Amino acid sequence: RHSSLCRERKKFRHFVSRFSFLLKEPCSLKRRMNKLQIIAVGILLCAAEWAAGLFIILDANAEQCFHDTVAVHTKMGLTFEVTEGGFLDIDVKITGPDSREVYAGTRETSGKYTFSADKEGIYTYCFSNKMSTMTTKSVMFSMDIGDAPKKEDSEHHTQLEDMVAQLSTALTAVKHEQDYMEVRERIHRMINDNTNSRVVWWSFFESLVLVAMTLGQIYYMKRFFEVKRVI
Repeated sequence: RHSSLCRERKKFRHFVSRFSFLLKEPCSLKRRMNKLQIIAVGILLCAAEWAAGLFIILDANAEQCFHDTVAVHTKMGLTFEVTEGGFLDIDVKITGPDSREVYAGTRETSGKYTFSADKEGIYTYCFSNKMSTMTTKSVMFSMDIGDAPKKEDSEHHTQLEDMVAQLSTALTAVKHEQDYMEVRERIHRMINDNTNSRVVWWSFFESLVLVAMTLGQIYYMKRFFEVKRVI
């Protein structure tokens, strides 16, 4: 799972780099806007796949960890949601390259945590289901990693590049929000289906009780008014 995520991120960054030469050419404002539209469409197509969340299955008393190598001052954001299993809770932990605990949460259903890497190295984020002895749980998550900070270059650092970077960040945020709303809708639908099923079975049980009580009362009244003859 981690290798596929890295391939998608490299594919996205390679796509943006292929169009970077367009940003460095001197051109008119109208021509720049046309190039920005072309780049925006490409980013929209790539970000839709790159920003998709990952689903994992955690067995009872199990833990799964993922890691990313980032540069110092790089912004990272972890978003997760428990979709199925038990009380929809999970333990989450993020550790830095020096094994320092960046974030830790216990029995959380969902969350969004954003931080900036204070050191260069490998950051690990783990999902644990060790509190459960029988229940398997499904978790959807995504880790957003920004580009490494670059030194300001007045020749190449233009307003158009800033707009493209903001557009990429906005598209990723919208995709993640759509995934989050889809998961929430799925959970609510599952709760409604379970509630409706319980109501149907309870109504069926009440109907059986009423029929049994009616037959019992008929039998009792019949025996009560029955005339016994003595021979």
